[in-house]
Amino acid sequence: MKILIVADVYPPEVSSAAHLMHELAHGLLRAGHSVSILTSYPRHYLTEESKDKKFKIVSSDDGVTVIRIKTLPLHKVSFIIRGISQILLPIIFSLGVKKHMKESPDAVIVYSPPITLGLVGKFVKKQYGAKFLLNIQDIFPQNAIDLGILKSKLIIKFFELIEKTVYASADVITFHSDGGKRFLIEEKNVSKKKIVTLHNWVDAGEYLNLKKNISFRDRYGLQGKFIFLFAGIMGPAQGLEFLVQVAERVSDLKDIVFLLVGDGTEKGKIEKFIEEKNIKNVEIRPFISKDEYPYLVKDSDVGVVCLSSDNKTSFVPGKFLGYMAAGKPVVSFLNKESDAFTLVKEAQCGYAGCSDDVEEGERIIREIYAERQRLDKYGTNGLGFVKEHLTLEVSVKKLEKLLGKN
Repeated sequence: MKILIVADVYPPEVSSAAHLMHELAHGLLRAGHSVSILTSYPRHYLTEESKDKKFKIVSSDDGVTVIRIKTLPLHKVSFIIRGISQILLPIIFSLGVKKHMKESPDAVIVYSPPITLGLVGKFVKKQYGAKFLLNIQDIFPQNAIDLGILKSKLIIKFFELIEKTVYASADVITFHSDGGKRFLIEEKNVSKKKIVTLHNWVDAGEYLNLKKNISFRDRYGLQGKFIFLFAGIMGPAQGLEFLVQVAERVSDLKDIVFLLVGDGTEKGKIEKFIEEKNIKNVEIRPFISKDEYPYLVKDSDVGVVCLSSDNKTSFVPGKFLGYMAAGKPVVSFLNKESDAFTLVKEAQCGYAGCSDDVEEGERIIREIYAERQRLDKYGTNGLGFVKEHLTLEVSVKKLEKLLGKN
């Protein structure tokens, strides 16, 4: 099949979404499909080495055709600018499809958010007769409403109309957890016949077959430290101020360090909070490349997942799977609706608590530290669960079936 993937981020952008789409593109390519990616020009979540690099509009990523379209800023900008950018995005992307697609796609897979990209899927379906699969990772505008980002009833209705239009146009809708699937059926009136649970995937080989001599403990001067790692976007949805508050409460455990690697709209706020409270056991470092990321996880002791308690949907962060694939125990601080609670329980891969209870967060960190010599069992359980249920190959086969390949 000729498959077009539409996503607002793709490497060298550094994010869970970019990595997920990169793995999917190459998984479909290895399965014998012709794969193209339509994405925005890299400009936001970049390593220092990539910030000044120039990229071709059309290029090849080891056999995957990548079409990079210049758009208005989509990240690390005010919510007003971001909203305008999302509204214009489907127009700009659809023009990019017409200009740069050399062959008519048989299927289009759209990553959401932003939900407006679903209009590109609708366009491709109408223009080329392609089957349209919408892969929903977070439910917009509901998540923005829950976080207090969207307050205007008029703007909310506008985006809900787009949401409704996209859901109606899609031939298949996937969400990565059963809770999210139920929410879309019960709250958004999505047809039960149209929506499917498709768990996210991870390539464990990227984390296990490490051959380079890279040490982030040496690079960051963290030899002998017990490292809790959070790596990724630092935005409102993550609620990282909670994690910093927990870190402050366990500052008596002198060899613990909370390592935050990434960037985002809340980074400055977090840095200011750390400075004002004179917190010494939290370190913030910039993004690193996708190729180096597995080495960073390897050098950590515990992977951290954090979601603001203001979230009300069942979102499971993508970084969760990377920690599990690396055989690392996971500690999750989540909104009570998150299906990650179920994942931790089923996989027996670590600890989970609510992100509105700092005292519980402190208790969990102290418990982890107290049994630090026995944490390997959680890492082993998580890796085993990934190999059995969450491999890229399993997901590709499910997608092929959903797209109609016999």
